[in-house]
Amino acid sequence: MNFKNKTAIVTGAGQGIGFEICRQLSLNGAHVLLNDIDENLADAASRKITNESGNCMAVAGDVSDISFIDRLVDLAVEKFSSIDIVIANAGITLFGDFLSYPPTSFYKVMQVNLGGSFFLTQAAANKMKEQKNGGSILLMSSVTGHQAHKNLAAYGMTKAALEMLAKNLVIELSPHHININAIAPGATLTERTVDDKDYERTWSRITPMGRPATTMDIAHAALFLVSDEAKHITGQSLLIDGGWTAVSPEPF
Repeated sequence: MNFKNKTAIVTGAGQGIGFEICRQLSLNGAHVLLNDIDENLADAASRKITNESGNCMAVAGDVSDISFIDRLVDLAVEKFSSIDIVIANAGITLFGDFLSYPPTSFYKVMQVNLGGSFFLTQAAANKMKEQKNGGSILLMSSVTGHQAHKNLAAYGMTKAALEMLAKNLVIELSPHHININAIAPGATLTERTVDDKDYERTWSRITPMGRPATTMDIAHAALFLVSDEAKHITGQSLLIDGGWTAVSPEPF
């Protein structure tokens, strides 16, 4: 897949899945704006990609802040003349029992996972509409939007909602040649999960393919859905979970 002369924004990309998506886009020719709320993390991630001969620019900021979203989209156009690809990867997980889940946690998860993705998509789509060259948008769902997970009622709700958003926006974005899809990763080895000594062993046992995903597994699927090869795919959600949702054993 060739992304030469394409400009991409990827949020929540200082590490893990978002970082690998940025890395693969950049190494395949794209100009990438790598966003993370942690400025040090964003800068370090951008340097790693640049050192591999990628074209990557760090942009620190909180995507639950609509004014920042507007600045991020404007910056992409200012620096690289267009915006072609947006991957709304930023999200937070706040675990908690439903019966005692606090409103502060609920509204924070909604603001970041739903608000950040919704308004980034809105800002980017409006810019793509102005450009009249179309574009590709990808939302980040999760297997928890398909199968119940204890203590993740709020989080799982946001992920299911993002898949419905991708489906709904087919109506309004298709006339502007913008396709929009979602991916739903399952258990994935990242910086957050690698510190749990039981994580890989547990998910290898209960995943039909015999292992959790790598960030590269997720990035490959993401790149396909925002590539020119996938322009006729829109409103879809792709599960990347090694078959886990087909059987859904609990990770005990």
